[in-house]
Amino acid sequence: MLSKILRFLIYFVPFAFALYFIQNYITTNVLKEIFFFNTTHSIYLFHFIVVAVSYILLILINKFFFSQTGYAFLALGILKMILSVVFLMPLIKSDFENKIPDVLAFFVPFFCFLFFETIQSIRLLNQDQLKEKQ
Repeated sequence: MLSKILRFLIYFVPFAFALYFIQNYITTNVLKEIFFFNTTHSIYLFHFIVVAVSYILLILINKFFFSQTGYAFLALGILKMILSVVFLMPLIKSDFENKIPDVLAFFVPFFCFLFFETIQSIRLLNQDQLKEKQ
């Protein structure tokens, strides 16, 4: 189990840092005239923590309740969406005139992280299914 977590983190940490540096460069150098409600740091810290905890929980569920892993992935995805709305609630309630750049700055990495987590979850399921057949 620990090897699965380490293997995930070996791919996830560089992926997250690469996305962070790309978005940080774009928001500070290309879109410098736009003021963002949430900082790039806070957005990526949120995504990093939520995805890491979600995947570790998925590994635990996979180990003890293999047949429920797919349902757990869906439930954790719904939970991440709810947490995203909670994270964005101050922006939604604010008097900001143009909220679209902030929403895009949040959801573009959200979907990148979701894609990455989905690929890793499929690999997790496929590895365990191969071991189960042997």
